Amino acid sequence: MNRLKRINLNLMITLHALLTEKHISRTAARLHKSQPAVSHALAYLRKLFDDPLLVRRAGQLELTSRACGLIEPLSHALEQLGALLEPPVFDPAQAQKVFRLAMSDYGARIVLPKLVRILRANAPGVELVITQATREVMHLQVLEGEIDLALGVFPALPPELRAQGLFSESFACLADAASLPSSGDLDLETWLARPHALVAMRDGMDNEIDRALAALKRQRRIAVTLPHWSVANDLVEGTDLILTVACRNLDALICNSRLRVFQLPFPVKSFEFQQIWHQHRQSDAAHGWLRKVLADVVE
Repeated sequence: MNRLKRINLNLMITLHALLTEKHISRTAARLHKSQPAVSHALAYLRKLFDDPLLVRRAGQLELTSRACGLIEPLSHALEQLGALLEPPVFDPAQAQKVFRLAMSDYGARIVLPKLVRILRANAPGVELVITQATREVMHLQVLEGEIDLALGVFPALPPELRAQGLFSESFACLADAASLPSSGDLDLETWLARPHALVAMRDGMDNEIDRALAALKRQRRIAVTLPHWSVANDLVEGTDLILTVACRNLDALICNSRLRVFQLPFPVKSFEFQQIWHQHRQSDAAHGWLRKVLADVVE
C-alpha cells in the first residue's frame, strides 16, 4: 500500500506508452510531453519497479522480461480505470438481469402486459419478479434493497427514496345497474346507506375515500374488505354493494350493461401513481433504463 502512494495515474499512462512505443521521442509525441520529461519518468519507473524496463540493444530499446509481464495487467488496469470515468451503458438486448418490482394487482394490470411485451421484444434476457405488499412494507423493501422499484401511491416518502409520478388518477363508483335509479347517480345520504366493498391490504381508514369522508364527519359501512382489485369488480353484479376504486380499474366495465360506473357524491382529490427507488440506484444505467421504459408504458 505504501508503494501505491508513490504512483499517480499519469505515471502509469507514461509507462504504458513507453512499453508500447519502445521509444522516448515517440512516447513524448504521443503524450504531448517533452523528451526530458519522459526520460525523467522512465528513470523514476526504473527505481519504482527495481528493473531497467527498457534496455538498449543494437541501437534500439527493448523490453525486459519484467516489462513484458507488465503490459497485459497494466493495459487491463487502465481500461478498468477508464470505464470508471465513462458514462455507464446498459444494452438491454444483451443484458442478463433480474429486476424485482412491487405493486398491487391494479398496478400490475396497468403496467405489466405492455411492459412484458416490450421486454420480450427488446430485452429477452431481462427477468421480472413481481411482489405485492402494503405501502409501508414497500418503503422498507426499497430501503433495504430487497426490490428495485415499487409502484403505487406513496403520499409520504423517507428522504432516501426518489419518486417519479407516472400518471394522475381519480376515483369512480361501480354498482349493479338494476340497483340504481334511472339517473345512475346517488346522493351522499343514499350512497352512505348502501354497503360498500373496500380494496385494501389491511383493515382500517388508511385510504383516500375514508379520509375524505372523515373530513366531512361521515363514515360508510364496509361489508367486504379484500386485497384484490381485479376480483372486486366481480363482487358487485347481482348485489347492493358499491365499489369505489381508481377509474382505470373500471375502464373495461363501462360497456357492461349489467353494471354502471358513476361519480362519487362528494369530492375526493385525485392521486398520483408513482414509481419509487432508492437514491443509491439513481445513477444505475440498467435501473434508469427500466424507469424510462415504465414511464413510456403508462404515458
